[in-house]
Amino acid sequence: MEFPMVLLRLVNLVLYKLLANSCYRAARKVKGYGFHFGYLSSKTSHQPSFPSVTKCDLEGRVSQTLICDIHNVLLRSQSFFPYFMLVAFEGGSIFRALLLLLSSPILWILDYDQKLRVMTFITFCGLKIKNMENTSRAVLPKFYLENLNLHAYEVLASAGSKVVFTSVPRVMVEGFLKEYLSVGDVIGTELNTLGSYFTGFISDSGLLVKHRALKDYFGDKKPDIGIGSSSVHDHHLISLCKEAYVVNNEEGRSNPSSVMPRDKYPKPLIFHDGRLAFLPTPSATLYMFMWLPIGILLAIYRILLGILLPYKCSMTLGVWSGIVLNVKGCIPPRSEKNKGVLYICTHRTLLDPVFLSTSLARPLTAVTYSVSKVSEFIAPIRTVRLTRDRKKDGETMQRLLREGDLVVCPEGTTCREPYLLRFSSLFAEMADEIVPVAMNANVSMFYGTTASGLKCLDPFFFFMNPRPCYHIQILGKVPKEFTCAGGWSSFEVANYIQRLLGDALGFECTTLTRRDKYMMLAGNEGIVKDDKNSRKCC
Repeated sequence: MEFPMVLLRLVNLVLYKLLANSCYRAARKVKGYGFHFGYLSSKTSHQPSFPSVTKCDLEGRVSQTLICDIHNVLLRSQSFFPYFMLVAFEGGSIFRALLLLLSSPILWILDYDQKLRVMTFITFCGLKIKNMENTSRAVLPKFYLENLNLHAYEVLASAGSKVVFTSVPRVMVEGFLKEYLSVGDVIGTELNTLGSYFTGFISDSGLLVKHRALKDYFGDKKPDIGIGSSSVHDHHLISLCKEAYVVNNEEGRSNPSSVMPRDKYPKPLIFHDGRLAFLPTPSATLYMFMWLPIGILLAIYRILLGILLPYKCSMTLGVWSGIVLNVKGCIPPRSEKNKGVLYICTHRTLLDPVFLSTSLARPLTAVTYSVSKVSEFIAPIRTVRLTRDRKKDGETMQRLLREGDLVVCPEGTTCREPYLLRFSSLFAEMADEIVPVAMNANVSMFYGTTASGLKCLDPFFFFMNPRPCYHIQILGKVPKEFTCAGGWSSFEVANYIQRLLGDALGFECTTLTRRDKYMMLAGNEGIVKDDKNSRKCC
């Protein structure tokens, strides 16, 4: 009889905790606040209010210590759900992301601690530590920077010493806070691990209680400045500081003045990885999953158009399917010599040469260091792999130019942001008839590039977007006096064309290379080794 009684008590406890208590809390939320889906927003405090963060004097703070939280303070978004979703989707899988989305109705009726525990378990249970490190380094910083609260950041930047106390898992925020915001220490909730995996459970110390952690960290000493939100938890935290300021709701997401402009980012955002191009709030994630079946079929249809149909037909039907194609400039005349035209393009996706060929209605040959077998198979244009031997690659390009027009992306890899990487100078030695082409791609749901994922899926993800956009501007042939035939070195020609394309697109030119990108995003040099040789990744 003991086992049935224990089982009965367990069922009774579950029903009481998850149904009775949760329904009561939900009813009170509906009555007091209406249907509010700020998953990690805690109850508003009715304690005496602290002055707004906009009232804080920024002068003379270099020697002072500041404490704050990232959630609801440094970030404008009132829910941390999107960042858990990013980890679940990019670090885990689409199935983990779907499970987290399906849990959102339950999360709404749970209290603060239970929400955090449930989201942490779904997101991290069985997740590789290495995958979390990659996501933290290559994916999350973009979304954190785009959601930084300008007012809170200015106060943070004015202080000499900075410590962040947060209830969210430390591994989700520590890398960004230290690398981008120069935070000295991050005290957050710790997670249990087993070997090289997370268990999904919070450590024995439990969820971080911020005001207690502050006392343990500083002892009897009081920090100089504290910034918090209007929640009870943050009021307890910042009341332990000499000066306290709050980020009010009207200074958060709804206030345009709190948006961080790109030119004020603490560090330039040049490289980032991951497939999702939007902040995955619950509603946005739901729309994505609803679109997926349609998007997969649409991607297959669009790819088949390029493979099976002539240029004009494929372009017309592609535009009808939702592709936005903007082409500017004049199509250059064919070379009078027994040599093709060399097109120099900015590199935004693997599809740059395909869209250029379609726009020109000409067959082009594209050279690349490495493309997947799938991409080679579905490519509607000819692709030729290069080695990393400068002499051999030069001979190959010369031969291809004698056979027809050639397109080269001298950056060597793609870049999503408005920056141009350093141009390789090899192309400048190959031809005197050079046509620069400024290309840019825009997506709303999925990125068609990746540094650490399956590159064979790049074209599919790009075409899965509802309205993928390509902007192509043909700048015309470079005057002969600005080429090697005019006495310029190949490096001078490469730098000149980089500046020319940067000005046309409004992009900033950099000296960063493919190696810099892959060292940051994937922790390697972007070289895939096989039995025969080593190949660069695009």
